[in-house]
Amino acid sequence: MSADDVMAFTVQALQEMNYYTDDTGPDSLLGPAGVDLDSLAVSELAMRIEDEYGVTFDDDDIETLAIMTLGEFAAEVAKRAALVSQADGVRG
Repeated sequence: MSADDVMAFTVQALQEMNYYTDDTGPDSLLGPAGVDLDSLAVSELAMRIEDEYGVTFDDDDIETLAIMTLGEFAAEVAKRAALVSQADGVRG
């Protein structure tokens, strides 16, 4: 899975959450100056990502997500998902 895959999933999730995404791209901020997600919406997005990719976010991560761009967020999720996959491979 690539950051582009994560970005596509994230945009789809935002659409399902009723956010306007027509102008959303890798440089779009997730927080107030961009997609305009509030803390509750960031938490919901994080839960959708956790369910889809098996990654986890703690409370400090949630605060950081709001100041990331979509591209930064997608890269971070892809990196965490790769680590989870590697860990699963070691255990399996």
